[in-house]
Amino acid sequence: MSIVKEIQEALTILSIPEKAAFFPRFFKTGKGEYGEGDLFLGVKVPDQRSVAKEYYHQISLQELSILLSSEYHEHRLTALFMLISKFEKTKEKAVKEEVIRFYLAHLPYVNNWDLVDSSCYKILGRYAFENHKENLLRELSESEEMWYKRIAVVGTMHYIKKGSFDLTKEFVTRNMKHPHDLMHKANGWLLREMGNKNESELISYLNIYYKEMPRTCLRYAIEKLDEGLRQDYLKGRI
Repeated sequence: MSIVKEIQEALTILSIPEKAAFFPRFFKTGKGEYGEGDLFLGVKVPDQRSVAKEYYHQISLQELSILLSSEYHEHRLTALFMLISKFEKTKEKAVKEEVIRFYLAHLPYVNNWDLVDSSCYKILGRYAFENHKENLLRELSESEEMWYKRIAVVGTMHYIKKGSFDLTKEFVTRNMKHPHDLMHKANGWLLREMGNKNESELISYLNIYYKEMPRTCLRYAIEKLDEGLRQDYLKGRI
């Protein structure tokens, strides 16, 4: 049995019928919704992580490509968990660069918010930060594809963790008026994370832009602020 089939069977064994019925609604797979057509086995994320931990060191990138291009959501997410492990566990620059090329080549399959949020800052964001290759993220931020824009802004999570905020602010500002709520949530989330690291940076940014932010973005961004200050922003008193 090939390792891909072995992993697929391991995930099938872990599938839960109730989850398989629930996930399509949760991830908006109906016609015209952002996850249209996605298929689910019904495997919980911790179980996917366990499978990834068992197999990541055995599977090649060529085999991983089969799993990551699967129509089943859990196959793709498990593949991304394994890719993260390959990236994080190696000290060889050539291997890291091979993983980056693979990730970029397979971006069309990183096509739901959990796939994006679980992988982009741990792989692409970290690589861009450590190698001063911000344009890898900037090009995605300028793309017309929503998932690429989300990859770009969530990818700056690694920058925020390192105390660097300019790229986050650049991407949030560029896509602040994006029509989709998923971008408003991502932008607000990253601003909130920036505030967790340095509240004055968040407040300085909000004081310039909060009145033009979509409401969802603003609510996410100010979630951890003092309640009085939150209300001042919500009611436009600043």
